[in-house]
Amino acid sequence: MATLEEIEARLVAVEQQLLLVRQDAAAARVLAGAADRDVSEFRQALNAHTKTLNALRETQLEHQRETRDGFAKVHQGMNEITGLLTQLIEQDRK
Repeated sequence: MATLEEIEARLVAVEQQLLLVRQDAAAARVLAGAADRDVSEFRQALNAHTKTLNALRETQLEHQRETRDGFAKVHQGMNEITGLLTQLIEQDRK
């Protein structure tokens, strides 16, 4: 059977280990809190980037529609010019 001194020594060792475990737990809580803040900040940045990209997409789609409309008007204008030139050439032949 263990002597009183051995039991006391073991108790002191356990108390020292418990102190280290508590310190480690406190450090782990601090790190977890920092990681949580980092993730939150990353999420906010990601949401902001997503909103920016969505706005850019809408702008690009609008510009694409405007460009198509512009080219359609140019094509119509070219057809009118071609028609007028054709009329002039036919009048010139007569």
